[in-house]
Order: sequence, then C-alpha cells, then structure tokens
Amino acid sequence: MRLRVQVMRKGKPVPGKRFQVLNEVCVDRGSNSYLCMIECYERNRLITKVQGDGVLLSTPTGSTAYSVAAGGSIVHPSVPAILFTPICPHSLSFRPVLLPDSAELELRVPETARGTAWASFDGKNRVELSQGDSIMVRMSDYPVPSINKTDETADWFKSLVRCLRWNERLDQAPFDEEEVVKEVHTSSSRSEEHW
Repeated sequence: MRLRVQVMRKGKPVPGKRFQVLNEVCVDRGSNSYLCMIECYERNRLITKVQGDGVLLSTPTGSTAYSVAAGGSIVHPSVPAILFTPICPHSLSFRPVLLPDSAELELRVPETARGTAWASFDGKNRVELSQGDSIMVRMSDYPVPSINKTDETADWFKSLVRCLRWNERLDQAPFDEEEVVKEVHTSSSRSEEHW
C-alpha cells in the first residue's frame, strides 16, 4: 500500500510535485522556532487543526518508522488504513488515529499561519508550503506487492522483534515456595513490631 500525494498552490496542482509514498508524508515546522498551524480536511470537511511540530500521514508499512517514534500505533501491513499521527502537539488530548484507506485528506497551511511549513515524502524531496498551500493525500492506485519468506504475519512479527526488539524482556522467575513463606513471615513480623 502506498500514498499518492499532490502539492497544491493556490488550489492548483504544482507541476512535477506528485509523489508515490511508501512510508509517510511529513508536514512540519521546519527550522521555525514556533509552532506550525496545519488545517486538516477530509473531503473538504475540516476535521482538526494541528498546532505543534507537525503531522504525519503514514501507511501501515511506515507505521514502524517515524510514526511509531512520534507515538503512533504499529499497524500490520495488510490493514487498509492511513495513520494520522501528530508530532509534539500542543494539546494533551491530540492522539494518533487510524483512518480508512478510502479517506481523501488535505493538509493546508492557513492564510493566517505565522510562518510556512515543510513537506517531505519518505524523508526526501522537501517542499516548502507557504500560507494557502496544501498537499492532497489519498491511497495510491499502485500498491507495492510484498514477498514473504514464511507468511506475511509471521514475517511481520519476526521483523518487529528483530528490528524494534518488540516486547523483549527477561521472563519472571518462578516463586520459590520456601522463599515465599519466609518473606510472608518476615513481613508479618515487621508489622507486629510497629504496633
């Protein structure tokens, strides 16, 4: 699954600025020292305004990249979804969400924004977005097929453990019955001493 992204200027597509994205689209504040403002629309309906360092739109494949580092969910590659992950939002209630792959999104820098924003596509091809500029994002008509060693789910879990050390920890040691009895007795003795 990939995203198709078109940069828009004054409501019109910018020639040569259409991208096929495998992992994520990032719109951020760039080198500006203050928060960026990004209006987020789904089919011309305002869904939220991002005030923070930026926002990521990711594919399930990209969910284990920048999105997870920004607090987004890890999503299995066969789940048909677009991840919407804020980057350091200036709101405690702004949490990442999953949108259906049928969503058609626009991320726009409002005319009233204090400064510009920057868009990057899989970490490349940075484009400055001035006030009034936007990017249109939807699911691509050209998905990327994957090759699996075992099967998609088994390979995916193995890669999570291998690359992210997902849920790796030492197992708890079992209780030693004699040690438990001794600990309970010691604890009750201490309690009696306090009275």
